[in-house]
Amino acid sequence: MSEHNLILHPDRRDLIKAGLAAGAAVWLPWHSARADLPPIGRERTMVLVWGGREGRWVDWDLWNPYSIGSNHQNGPNLVYEPLAYYSAFADKTDMWLAESYAFTPDFKRLTIKTRPGIAWSDGTPFGAEDVAYTINSLRDLGPKVRWGVDVQQAVDKATAADANTAVIDFKIPAPRFFFFMTYKYDIGVYIVPKHIFEGQDWTTFKHFDLGKKWPVTTGPWQVVDASPQQKVFDRRAAWWAADLKLAPLPAVERNIWLPFAGEQQAAQALITNQLDAGNGMQPATFPTMFRQNPKIITYTGQKSPYGYMDWWPISLYVNNERAPFDDKDVRWALSYYLDRKQLIEVGYLGANTPSKLPLPPYPPLLPYFNAVKDLLAKFDTNEFFPKKGDSLLAAKGFKKDGEGFWADARGKRLNIDIIGTGASGPAIGPVLVEMLKRRGMQAGMALPPDFDSRFQKGDYDGAIYGHGGSINEPYATLRLYQGASIAVPGAHQANFSRWKNAEYDKLVDEAYVTAPDDTKKLTEIWRRAMEIWLPELPDIQLVQNYHRIPWNTTYWKNWPTEENAYVNGAHWHLTFAMVLWSLQQA
Repeated sequence: MSEHNLILHPDRRDLIKAGLAAGAAVWLPWHSARADLPPIGRERTMVLVWGGREGRWVDWDLWNPYSIGSNHQNGPNLVYEPLAYYSAFADKTDMWLAESYAFTPDFKRLTIKTRPGIAWSDGTPFGAEDVAYTINSLRDLGPKVRWGVDVQQAVDKATAADANTAVIDFKIPAPRFFFFMTYKYDIGVYIVPKHIFEGQDWTTFKHFDLGKKWPVTTGPWQVVDASPQQKVFDRRAAWWAADLKLAPLPAVERNIWLPFAGEQQAAQALITNQLDAGNGMQPATFPTMFRQNPKIITYTGQKSPYGYMDWWPISLYVNNERAPFDDKDVRWALSYYLDRKQLIEVGYLGANTPSKLPLPPYPPLLPYFNAVKDLLAKFDTNEFFPKKGDSLLAAKGFKKDGEGFWADARGKRLNIDIIGTGASGPAIGPVLVEMLKRRGMQAGMALPPDFDSRFQKGDYDGAIYGHGGSINEPYATLRLYQGASIAVPGAHQANFSRWKNAEYDKLVDEAYVTAPDDTKKLTEIWRRAMEIWLPELPDIQLVQNYHRIPWNTTYWKNWPTEENAYVNGAHWHLTFAMVLWSLQQA
């Protein structure tokens, strides 16, 4: 088979059609909430599918977003409201629990004014004490919990000057700290209720007791049922933000969240109007869904690429702490063996674009792409040039054995076992493996149910995953490769490649204390950092990530689309509350 005719059998379109036909009679267990709950009509209910493991929620009783094993994507994103929301699509910040904030000129003190009159759902007032308590606890816990390292890096202390004034004093200038706390995509600090969390071990405390109406919330959603089968949120009778006319009380009265049980089952449930929103799907699935239910849409309507470019460009990560992937020449050889155009044609039916750097080409970031154009010409992270890869491996002493596989001087083959997850793993994992095998790499692919745990612990050779970094300036992406962020808990803003470089680390520290709007200085730092990063290639750049989320307009309309891009639409992101209060009954 020629290099330009890579085909995986059977054809994905045929698989999708067969799977949907087989699933036509499927009725998944999401048609009802707990029996003793008051009935709410389907037309006032939002039913969506996302996450879980092997078709069940393993974190159904974890509602403290800082506890080990908890994930804000699985429901806590509706429970804990932020100080502010930021929509990258609208490039707009909405002040929320906080009504204002101000830094001192040296960026070493931040004063946050919280809105008066907000209460937790148990009636306890929300205020500056909750903010100060949250920040001080994260400072003290450090690497034990998500965001602890980031807070510990900068914060000296936080105090409540009065009921609605929180003052944070920093050890170093921290000009982007409020934006770090602001909800956008998966990034933001969850403010917890001091009166409940104080005295608890944050790493084990679950904040779940339906009898006590835990978790408490300041938002419009109360958890009323949680089990391995489903999570149910009912709309509360009143909400402070609606009272202040910051947002309407959601038209949705009940949210039912179901664990993902497979793409074919979810597609069939959307077609039969059991579901209002699915998780990310493969491009081949959409034409069949549109034909069988014309009321299904995506961010781009019913046309390719069936979604929007996420902030999460996808790489083939290799573990820089394991030989031979600790050698930059081996990493570059792997990169030269990969044909991104073919990867997109086979893996995504053409509905994607290559990624050259570990940040998305959003408009505010384009100046940083332009600043390293000449470096990318020299270190072309998308170049498909197998002979260059061969030369690099041969220079390291690898030789091809009798079966055409690269092996070291002792005859041990150069092997890479790749793990994947979500939509990207199944889409491109098999294609990557085939490409590497054809170039003499012994390669394998798996989709382990414990992917997150393995990836975060560094228990992998290769992994397909994205980058939870920058959206409007380069610091957050630079942070992804800093030595201090290795083994940070959580799935975002951590050094998953486990690459270290002391000179690079100093540049990241320099970027941290630079104001986000000092584009000139940040550009200089970014270029110097890329002069180190690009020759090293800590992970191998592949493709952009498109959120191909199917939305059903049978019961709900005003989903975010390219004509009405008020925010990204992922229900697993911290900004999904903005979608819920924007939806209207169809």
